[in-house]
Amino acid sequence: MVGPSGEQVGVVRTDDARKLAYDADLDLVEVAPKAKPPVCKIMDYGKYRYEQDQKAREARRNQQRTVVKEQKFRPKIDEHDYETKKGNVVRFLEKGSKVKVTIMFRGREQSRPELGYRLLERLADEVSEYGVVESRPRQDGRNMTMVFGPVRNKKKK
Repeated sequence: MVGPSGEQVGVVRTDDARKLAYDADLDLVEVAPKAKPPVCKIMDYGKYRYEQDQKAREARRNQQRTVVKEQKFRPKIDEHDYETKKGNVVRFLEKGSKVKVTIMFRGREQSRPELGYRLLERLADEVSEYGVVESRPRQDGRNMTMVFGPVRNKKKK
């Protein structure tokens, strides 16, 4: 048995352990039931549970949530539109979000997937200081997708 302040009490009968816990106005908690003999501790169980909940809540609060933003392009995009959408991708990456870039093909554009591939490669080169490519360009049906993740541990200038 372990006492209320963490000291080793030794092997004690169950009835005596209950009496010690009752006298200290604390709870007798079985810590290691599989041990021979089982290990018990005298503690305030309500306070222990409260502290565990507080630690779990703090861990959830400090947890990073991954947000995936999406930016859509077309293969025959004008230069100004391209720069605007590239600026959006850079802004998302600077805020720490992942970005899924989708190129939508329509009609006869589907027979020229290399246009979309070139566009994605160009975008990857231009935003390389803000994000890294997490998945290479992949064609699925009418769309070609690529995923960028933010650069971690970026040195501040």
